[in-house]
Amino acid sequence: MSSIFGDRIKMTIFGESHGPAIGLVIDGLPAGVELNLDTINLEMARRAPGRSELSTARKEKDTYIIESGMFSGKTTGMPLCALIPNEDQHSKDYSILKNVMRPGHADYSGWIKYKGFNDYRGGGTFSGRLTAPLVFMGAVAKQILAARDIFIGAQITSVGGVEGTDFNPLGETAEVLLGLAKKNLPVLCSAYADAMISAIMAAKKGKDSVGGTVECMAIGVPAGLGEPYFDSVESRLAHVLFSVPAVKGVEFGKGFGFSTMLGSQANDAMYMSENTVKTKTNNNGGILGGITNGMPLLFKVGIKPTPSIALTQNTVDVSKGCNTTLEINGRHDPCIVQRAVPVIEAVTTWTILDLLLAANRS
Repeated sequence: MSSIFGDRIKMTIFGESHGPAIGLVIDGLPAGVELNLDTINLEMARRAPGRSELSTARKEKDTYIIESGMFSGKTTGMPLCALIPNEDQHSKDYSILKNVMRPGHADYSGWIKYKGFNDYRGGGTFSGRLTAPLVFMGAVAKQILAARDIFIGAQITSVGGVEGTDFNPLGETAEVLLGLAKKNLPVLCSAYADAMISAIMAAKKGKDSVGGTVECMAIGVPAGLGEPYFDSVESRLAHVLFSVPAVKGVEFGKGFGFSTMLGSQANDAMYMSENTVKTKTNNNGGILGGITNGMPLLFKVGIKPTPSIALTQNTVDVSKGCNTTLEINGRHDPCIVQRAVPVIEAVTTWTILDLLLAANRS
């Protein structure tokens, strides 16, 4: 099982959804970095469940215990270990799911892979609960990047077919990107929030769920990060983004839109501005040849609907080797898009920091 990722900064995540705790170990953080725990707390609260009727009723505070790697408010240079206790598990809700596979979940693939020994409660290690350590890492990385005037923000651009508005591809201000974190539903134009909330609540009332898209932007990223081919910026980001549960699509810049454009439309015309090369458009999302070009980093991810729904679904019982039906009870998100936003920001921030350190730009 691959639970370790990173180059200069390696992160190990551990735990299961209904185990005693989840957590992470960060190896490679520079010594002497002052960490604001209030900032980390705010980021953790953005992802935490049970905050509103738009998410699951499971109430996890996502409080954490820093076990090592920090002394007198600063990193020591040793591995930073944080433990996040699980406090509100209802494991009995999952007893039927030991042998009855949930459609859309990793139950069957995990059962096959681990020969039936995997922890099936709440999805075990496949659960979105394991994104809490990712947000912790992102909260640490954000503080390091902010000191270098690099800022990352993400917003919801669609939910359940309700479309919002996109970022300006040439860049948003740091105030705009950081301001999104203060919103209950992080959308650039608040006029779309009510319709998105209505779509989520309609799905909840119908015992169903909806998905959507998240757009992420990073500003202040210097040109020259990344390596061609297997360590391209797109490759590194896609790797970590597809590690986030429920992410099923990623596109950089215009993405699939390039397939309908002419070269004259797709190319980003270049010009000089104060001895800096810039482009008049940003169709390529700030990356060319796998390397950053100094323009804002911009991409979108597609989030699938929550697989756990209360409607009757056809499935199988692997212990009996027969077809059956399933109605999933318990506490589940009618939409996980809004809780995915800080996770997408976090893994992006972490990857950019890793790329910076690898380029000796610390």
